[in-house]
Amino acid sequence: MRSVGVEEELLLADGESGEPLAVSGAVLAAADEKAADEKAAGHTFEAELQEEQVEFGTKPATDMGQVRDEILRWRAEAARHAATAGAVVAAIGTSPLAVRPSMSPGHRYEWVARQFGMTAQEQLTCGCHVHVSVESDEEGVAVLDRIRPWLPVLTAMSANSPFWQGEDTGYGSYRSRVWNRLPAAGPVDAFGSAERYHAEVRAMVESGVLRDRGMIWFDARLSASYPTVEVRVADVCLDASTPVLLAALVRGLVETAAREWRAGEPPAGVSTGLLRLASWQAGRSGLDGPLLHPETLRESAPEAAVDALYRHVGDALADSGDEELVRAGIAGLLEHGNGARVQRSLLRSEGDLASVVRHCARRTTAGADRPGPDARS
Repeated sequence: MRSVGVEEELLLADGESGEPLAVSGAVLAAADEKAADEKAAGHTFEAELQEEQVEFGTKPATDMGQVRDEILRWRAEAARHAATAGAVVAAIGTSPLAVRPSMSPGHRYEWVARQFGMTAQEQLTCGCHVHVSVESDEEGVAVLDRIRPWLPVLTAMSANSPFWQGEDTGYGSYRSRVWNRLPAAGPVDAFGSAERYHAEVRAMVESGVLRDRGMIWFDARLSASYPTVEVRVADVCLDASTPVLLAALVRGLVETAAREWRAGEPPAGVSTGLLRLASWQAGRSGLDGPLLHPETLRESAPEAAVDALYRHVGDALADSGDEELVRAGIAGLLEHGNGARVQRSLLRSEGDLASVVRHCARRTTAGADRPGPDARS
């Protein structure tokens, strides 16, 4: 069974005002100190582009209950370390309150700031990345070519960034729009082979616009560090159950695409231009408006697009034991809404964005004191 890993970026904020705090250095120092005290090998936390955020990653696992427990564990650990710096962590895709981000120190980030200017300086966004193991680069590229039309549905499901600089943007995932201002971000053409994929990546780096392979910010890519396909279209999700749902769906997409490739089925001939429209529509609507249907690329209800994704990966979900987890997760998400809907509801009920951040911070670690399901995936 294919292993799965999840990376989450969390916002660091003041627990009262809700304003982002540039304290990632202190958070990482607290994590280092705890690891040293416990004589542990290390920890999973890393700096990100801005000092107002911190990232963690789960260990590769085949069991979705283990993925959930890891996410809860590291969210709770991040909250404890943030508290030592007078901050909370919130699993939200953008800061609801106005902010002037502080670029993290280091030569690479300094290069990013010089090269991309304001696009980088204002880039305080928090995403969720899902890694799924593949047997070879050839299989990985075959997967990338075949999952392209389905990725906007994941953006819509995860949408959790309706606010930007103190204003409602009208988007469910404004993070996706801000992120796609960067070069090498967003949907890309089908490659056809691993050789062509690597040739394209080399040419992009050699162009001088990008510093290294880590700046290949495609919606989905071959990981530069692991034998995985990395899907990068999701906002970080408010409830810990949602990234588990996304992880199961992405594994289903990878397995379905690999089976199609082995059976000689070609990828869908969808243009990158249409995929950009689908990506934009997903960021605009989230689950509260029309999406472009992944099979027809025509406007449809969000329920229809999500159901198409579920049916597309149905056999793979059944084989991995994830069918019931995904079915229940989708039903709950469609009924109760994604993070964007929750954030807007909180603003209506509480009346201010600081309260939105406080509620989201509490919800980020909700369930960390309860054991995860034993169900084998």
